[in-house]
Amino acid sequence: MGDVTAYIDQFGYIVLFTALLLELLALPLPGEVLMSYTGFLVYKGDLNWILSIGIAGTGSCLGMTISYWIGYKLGKPFFGKYGYRVHLGPKRLENTSLWFSKYGNKLLVIAFFIPGIRHITGYFSGITRLPYKTYAIFAYTGAFLWVTVFISLGKILGPQWEMFHSSIKKYLIIGGIAIAIISIVYFLYKKNKALIIESTTKLLNITLTIFQTKRKVAFLLALTLILTLGLIILMIGMIEDFLSNEFTTFNQVVGMLMPLIFNQNWSEAMHIFSLMGSRIVLCIVIIFTLFLILLKGQNKLMELSSFLIVLVGGELYEEGLRTIFQNHFPNEQTLMNFIIYGFASYIVVRSVEGRWIHTFVPVTGLVVLILIAISHLYFNDELPSDITAGFVFGGVWLGLNILLLEICRLLRSIDRHQANTK
Repeated sequence: MGDVTAYIDQFGYIVLFTALLLELLALPLPGEVLMSYTGFLVYKGDLNWILSIGIAGTGSCLGMTISYWIGYKLGKPFFGKYGYRVHLGPKRLENTSLWFSKYGNKLLVIAFFIPGIRHITGYFSGITRLPYKTYAIFAYTGAFLWVTVFISLGKILGPQWEMFHSSIKKYLIIGGIAIAIISIVYFLYKKNKALIIESTTKLLNITLTIFQTKRKVAFLLALTLILTLGLIILMIGMIEDFLSNEFTTFNQVVGMLMPLIFNQNWSEAMHIFSLMGSRIVLCIVIIFTLFLILLKGQNKLMELSSFLIVLVGGELYEEGLRTIFQNHFPNEQTLMNFIIYGFASYIVVRSVEGRWIHTFVPVTGLVVLILIAISHLYFNDELPSDITAGFVFGGVWLGLNILLLEICRLLRSIDRHQANTK
């Protein structure tokens, strides 16, 4: 690493531009290390932040452009013959081309954060004849986002950039892979939506009339099931990490980044964010949810019973977890915030018509929860790992209860339909 940083000390922007250009032609160069170190030089005042991002982004875009046209002009025959020299043998070429032709353009932005993937996306975009205009929009956006993140991280971390670079990179890779998986699942669902709904209909053995009224329910059930299963897997992993005491680095990284990103000028705003998670506000959200169920609920008694189970059971669930772990893991307030805001958002989406509401309300609820969590981190009230666990464990409890409620609704509808047909 010393040799790499020495070059950028001596030649600055030229090395940054050239290295990123060559890395995105699939040459084994440490682009992320260079960008983080560039950020450190920005921190010292040796380089300009905006100019560094502009030069790094331009080099990346040029590399992606060259790789695209190489793939476009030479195509599969060339890579089928010589691709093994750059780890693109015939079998890998065929499998990756098939996958990339279906999903590649949607994942170009995310691919930059996944080592090994960003190096081949340009070639495969050209090989699969992805329209250049579409390619440019996604690839160039991803390139500038990628360089902005790593140069900014180096600037924020300052002298500690080398110490925490690998840890932050690991979390970014995990996040990128998670987003990619979610995106693929979404695209698969979207493409096979009719087949999934038809299969669900046959499985439930209900008529076309019932099917039409249950289409949104089928989608909600599928989405909730996928998210809940994902959170359960994540929860199991977090329990293992907690028992192995592997959250130390994560807590150190977040604890160091918070004061660097949010300085003392954020104090007033953080008090407001923290207030949104207070007992008074939570009581208001609970009362609002109760009124909405009474006014708009489709199965009022069932929904009220479910809400009671979610709240009371959530408290018992949290107390049980704290008894087991003998710790503040997961964080009680974060867990209950997630459950209360999450169930309120679900009731709004379930009861109120309007596509914009179905998008706006869950997104707003998630943003509020994130802001509350940031305020706790800002005031050092809880460990980052405990707050993260609160989100995950709360999501599991909420998801299981929503699934149970929707299944009960569905079974009740089927019983009514069968009774009417007799």
